[in-house]
Amino acid sequence: MVTPPAGSREGAHGDGARDALAVEVRPEAGTVVLLLAGELDHDTAEPLRDALQAALNAPAAGGAPHLLVDLSRLRFCDSTGLNILLRARLVARAAGGAMELAGPTRQVARMFHLTGADGVFRVHPDLDTALTAGRAGDQDT
Repeated sequence: MVTPPAGSREGAHGDGARDALAVEVRPEAGTVVLLLAGELDHDTAEPLRDALQAALNAPAAGGAPHLLVDLSRLRFCDSTGLNILLRARLVARAAGGAMELAGPTRQVARMFHLTGADGVFRVHPDLDTALTAGRAGDQDT
């Protein structure tokens, strides 16, 4: 399922590209993968909020939600985006699940490092590595 950008305006953070966020959600072997593209800030955050809420409220195969957020096409993320991800992580953990991140861009990785959020999330270098790690973990149980 692809959530089209809610609106557009000239980019304040990039090269004049539209300031929009696209969220694609796809199930992947017991994990809900959310692929983010564009810019995540106060004005563009609603599609991510909606997608995370739906993923967290949907019954998971093992009973607990396991979310994986791919950040490799996220050009910008501000404190609003960080807070949305942190809250979703707490909700997933409270339900006995987990939320992990994959492929943060340099800008996003820097923000996570400066805020200490990189110590809170399990962060994978890319989506394929994250999915492989998840499958290996499933085989161990």
